[in-house]
Amino acid sequence: MITFSKSRLAAAGLVFAALLPLQASAALFGDDEARRAILELRNKVDNLSRELNARLETKSDKTSALEGLNRHEQTLQEIARLRGQVEVLANELANIQKNQKDLYADIDARIKKLEPRQVTIDGQEAAVAPTEQQDYDAALALLQGGDYKGASAALSEFVRRHPESAYAANAQYALGTAYYALRDYKKSIAAQQVVATTYQDSAKAPDAMLNIASNYIELKDAKNAKKSLQSLVSKYPESPAAQTAKSRLAALK
Repeated sequence: MITFSKSRLAAAGLVFAALLPLQASAALFGDDEARRAILELRNKVDNLSRELNARLETKSDKTSALEGLNRHEQTLQEIARLRGQVEVLANELANIQKNQKDLYADIDARIKKLEPRQVTIDGQEAAVAPTEQQDYDAALALLQGGDYKGASAALSEFVRRHPESAYAANAQYALGTAYYALRDYKKSIAAQQVVATTYQDSAKAPDAMLNIASNYIELKDAKNAKKSLQSLVSKYPESPAAQTAKSRLAALK
């Protein structure tokens, strides 16, 4: 269906109004003159109509162009707004990623602190947890500092908490040494016997047996002292402790 704007209807009205006088005056002229006059007038009307339509179309085009510019400006503003939101989100994402990276680094550092580390104990490689190392070093520091009572308590706690530790035999041996320093010879013997039986493959086992004999000597128990020395020589004949035991056996005869 064809629709006409008000401006185009107005132009058509002007043309119709211009044709009415022509029909009325056609009777006053001859046919040829009337036709010429009508054609000239029609040409003028057509020209006027085209000019008017051109003006109307130009105005319409300008209006459409202006509306398009307005829409374009609005689109640019929306793009700018969205770009700003994207920048904000990108910044937030970067902060989140940085925080996660820092968190992972902190967790990794903490895990590494808890991971066992390789140490050499009496010539043997062993894995020791950081907590074991710290507890053992602290107890040994008390013993070396002359705090034998504190050392005996710390060493007893260590072997209780870490019975499977690679330091367990050494801690048990040091416990016997602490009791010997406190002149508690019976406890010293008991502590060293644990080393000689539970940790008999340890490098400290021969020395523990030698210390057992020393405790018996302090208790004036020569019989058990000789027995301990003889057992040491028999079980660990190539050890330095066995050589010392032979010398003591000769002195006890």
